[in-house]
Amino acid sequence: MKAKERTTENKICPLEIAVNSISGKWKIPIVWQMNEGKRRPSEFLRGIAKVDRRVLNQQLKEMENDGIITKETFNELPPRVEYSLTELGEKLVLVLWQLNDWGKLLLEKETLHPETQTL
Repeated sequence: MKAKERTTENKICPLEIAVNSISGKWKIPIVWQMNEGKRRPSEFLRGIAKVDRRVLNQQLKEMENDGIITKETFNELPPRVEYSLTELGEKLVLVLWQLNDWGKLLLEKETLHPETQTL
């Protein structure tokens, strides 16, 4: 089974590149958990509802390739792997906090004007 290739060729729009690098159902929750100090795949599996191990590993690999996280493998038994945010990943966390604040504004708007909600 061939893995789905991400569309990144000939991209020149920084926003499109940024959105593509965090697209994926579990990437933002993974980054959030790393920001809270969780670093091992088993912690992500416990902390994120209904994520499949295979999908988790794929998204971790994509974020590692994009330079958002780093992977450290420890030579011990049983094998242990830990992930951490890179400097680029820490900058992403700052952007996510701003996006969180924007989401609060959207919630306030929905609370004040429920008739403007679309189905």
